[in-house]
Formats: sequence, structure tokens, C-alpha cells
Amino acid sequence: MNFYDQVLREIVAAIGAALLFGNGYALIRRRRDAKAGANSSAGAAKKGEELIVAPIGRTLAFMLLGLLMLVAGVAALAAL
Repeated sequence: MNFYDQVLREIVAAIGAALLFGNGYALIRRRRDAKAGANSSAGAAKKGEELIVAPIGRTLAFMLLGLLMLVAGVAALAAL
């Protein structure tokens, strides 16, 4: 096996873990951010502004994608 093959497998697993845990953290913070956003302004974010809360559908989709990438990366590392 080539050094670059190993590194690529590790990168896939690391990106998957980052997607999974980063979006999981955003999902946990969602309630607190919603309370803070209710005090500042009502309505959706305008062009150029950040979202007040993480959209739940997108967050769950990215978590699922991260889980799939993490499992695929770990499986590729274990198949050596």
C-alpha cells in the first residue's frame, strides 16, 4: 500500500468525523441560539447575514453524510 492511499483514507475519516461532530454541536446549540435570536430580530437572515439558528434539515443531512464518510474511512483503514 502506498503512503498516499493511507493518508487519503485518514482524511476521509477525519472529514467525516468533523462533519458529524460539528453539525451535532450546532444542533445542540440550536435552542440557545434561537432564544438569543428572538431578542435581536425577527425573520430570516438577509443577504450577507448569518443565520440565527442552524436549519434542522440541512444539519441532519450533513450529520448523516459525515457518519457515512466516517464509517467508510474507518472501514477502509480496517481493511488493510
